[in-house]
Amino acid sequence: MIEAHGLARGFRARGKTVEAVRGVDLDVAAGELVGFLGPNGAGKTTTLRMLTTLLRPTAGRAVVAGKDLATDPVGVRRRIGYVAQGGGTIPDSRVLEDLVMQGRLHGLGKREAISRARSVADRLDLADLVERPVKSLSGGQRRRLDIALGLVHQPVLVFLDEPTAALDPRSRANVWEHIRALRADLGTTVFLTTHYLDEADALCDRVLVIDNGTIIATGSPAELKANVSGDLVAVGVPELALVRTAEIAARIAGQDAVLAEGNTVEFRVPRGDLALPELLRALDAASIGTNSLRVHQPTLDDVFLTLTGRTIRDAEEAHVAA
Repeated sequence: MIEAHGLARGFRARGKTVEAVRGVDLDVAAGELVGFLGPNGAGKTTTLRMLTTLLRPTAGRAVVAGKDLATDPVGVRRRIGYVAQGGGTIPDSRVLEDLVMQGRLHGLGKREAISRARSVADRLDLADLVERPVKSLSGGQRRRLDIALGLVHQPVLVFLDEPTAALDPRSRANVWEHIRALRADLGTTVFLTTHYLDEADALCDRVLVIDNGTIIATGSPAELKANVSGDLVAVGVPELALVRTAEIAARIAGQDAVLAEGNTVEFRVPRGDLALPELLRALDAASIGTNSLRVHQPTLDDVFLTLTGRTIRDAEEAHVAA
């Protein structure tokens, strides 16, 4: 559904060329739900804008939904849906009017546009809101309308750019359910960008991790997390017992895997659930009581940290500072 090779885009800024995307290669199969994960400024939106014909690549080539990006951009636009970060709604129009106009812009006849508008509104739980002004909708409702606008012409491939940015947790969960249904019920291929780690983990069959304009890893969330060196075990003990606890942890995990600070000892092991009984027996034998005990399984942020040496939040803060 998407085949891109060497896709790149540079911008001129302050007399210098800034390489926003540096030779991206990616393949997305029909029916996949693929996440493009990375911090703000990593090149996600620039890549998306190139794949949706809104930005011309400075290098590389791509075939999107069976159409060549360079030679048939109109063909690409006819076969895809695109939901931008800022959305595309008209605040003073009514929900149904907005959807019908979108259908008409895609060349649908009036009757067909109305039929499709009502159908997609029902699918995205907007049927009771079709006569409401867009500006009266909540954030979650408006985001669902944004997605509906991208679906009214029944595209085979939908691009979602940060689909739940700035939504509250309940609205995010609701939008997630509708995104899952696109693939499950309609067979639509979905390509979404996100910097939310839980979103990529919860939704995506496969994740592409991008940093500084380059894809640095790809795989299912489980595959990516399996590359992190095990579970993190954190045990809180009285400060006077810190050194002894670290020695016990080192026997279990190896000296290099242990960090002792304050009143907490942390170490990584392949299976935290298997290490806990051994740890607790050893602490009991040493008459050391625990204040807290936690096993933290790897997250996609751990993946990013392993790959780059910094968390996604660190990367975003560095981008803002720059």
